[in-house]
Amino acid sequence: ALAWARASAKCLNFNSMLILLPVCRNLLSFLRGTCSCCRRTLRKQLDHNLAFHKLVAYALALFTAVHTIAHLFNLERYNRSQQATDGSLAAVLSKMHLQSSDKWLNPIHSNQTTVEYVAFTTIPGLTGVIITLALILMVTSSTEFIRRNYFEVFWYTHHLFLVYFAGLVIHGIAGLVRGQTEESMEEVHPHRCAHYLVHKDEDCSHDCCKVPEFGSIPAESWKWVLAPVLLYIFERILRIWRAQQKVVVTKVVMHPARVLELQMQKKGFRMEVGQYIFVNCPAISLLEWHPFTLTSAPEEDYFSIHIRAAGDWTERLIDTFQQQKPEMPRIEVDGPFGTASEDVFQYEVAMLVGAGIGVTPFASILKSIWYKFQQADQTLKTKKIYFYWLCRDTGAFAWFNDLLASLEQKMAESGKADFLTYRLFLTGWDTSIANNVALHFDTATDTVTGLRHKTIFGRPMWNNEFVAVAAAHPRSVVGVFLCGPGALAKSLQKSCHQHSSLDPRKVQFYFNKENF
Repeated sequence: ALAWARASAKCLNFNSMLILLPVCRNLLSFLRGTCSCCRRTLRKQLDHNLAFHKLVAYALALFTAVHTIAHLFNLERYNRSQQATDGSLAAVLSKMHLQSSDKWLNPIHSNQTTVEYVAFTTIPGLTGVIITLALILMVTSSTEFIRRNYFEVFWYTHHLFLVYFAGLVIHGIAGLVRGQTEESMEEVHPHRCAHYLVHKDEDCSHDCCKVPEFGSIPAESWKWVLAPVLLYIFERILRIWRAQQKVVVTKVVMHPARVLELQMQKKGFRMEVGQYIFVNCPAISLLEWHPFTLTSAPEEDYFSIHIRAAGDWTERLIDTFQQQKPEMPRIEVDGPFGTASEDVFQYEVAMLVGAGIGVTPFASILKSIWYKFQQADQTLKTKKIYFYWLCRDTGAFAWFNDLLASLEQKMAESGKADFLTYRLFLTGWDTSIANNVALHFDTATDTVTGLRHKTIFGRPMWNNEFVAVAAAHPRSVVGVFLCGPGALAKSLQKSCHQHSSLDPRKVQFYFNKENF
């Protein structure tokens, strides 16, 4: 069992080294920028940072369970060896502390010692209990249900990682697990000398009759986690410094369906399409930072976000800005950080899929396209964009109606009306809406959105959409970008695999998903 405990401890050290790297967002953004000339598949791995973070966390939970159970078996074995009177090797080694206080191998020196006593009165035991409880709280509060419905619980319990790393470094310092020293191993090797130790004569002169020396196994955890912890500390210092820079809210717009648009300016702020920022409002919470995708284009002199009421923090933020106080609430911004959507202009053909407020990264992309057409940008590699927007209610379409309408007009004026094909899907509707649409079916514009393209009732038939795109672009590389729920992601990823040709010279679909 000691071998299992030691092996799982090594694995815990290794995974503890990895756990912080995927959440060093500045590091990932830097790598994404430096890897811009690298292969697409290499850059795509950076988009799986949170999935990797979760896998490492699950590995930590597994190895913690193995480590704990193994040590419980060890303590039982130590107890039996301490109480044994049969003269066995384990019994002899357990009694060596009686000869000299520093010559002990079994950490239990009394027959009355219990597991609870070791767990709560020794440094390894107490720190082990603390970091195990911290890990349990972090893992359980990270479930989808908790994050979606009780984000504050997830946010605050996740900062127990400070307790976890402090306990991990201290855990092995006391040297409770001991082993034979290297010098003693050369003189009194266990394979060669175990028999002499059990059946030792008083006048024994053999080398094996010497009393073996034992020493604490040095703590190693700090060596594994020192570099990533220092890197993460530097990351947090950088983020705190950037967050302190003044942000000016230049415009506040309240959209239908409780969606707040904030337009802001910040000195030295530079962004790319599809990036996101972390936002904090000290008037609501000093510690909570929430991610929001930027909906402005890099060509604009401001940056903007759209915030949908989806929890306590967002509800309070919207209420705070709706109160119209003389002084605007202070906003702190950290970022921007890179995402998969940055690569949209690296593809000849792009399929953009947004569900509800998940349309935000594509608003930034579509705005940027509008400016590129304004400036007659000849470097634009993308030749065709398919845009799909799925909404549950009609009010949501009002968020970016003006943007889509201006895009329609601009592309028609520039003779590139075929550049953008968009489809709007209303997934939640009743008979009154359907009847109204039926009555005005022959009108030039859609009754729901006022745009030229008619709103489609129901969900997309993705198989038909992919077949149509593959037929229209038989030799192209198509980037599929999603900002939406996991179920839709699985469906799109499956369609990408099904409709990609085995011949690399023909149509290939690459799936990209937004991760925060």
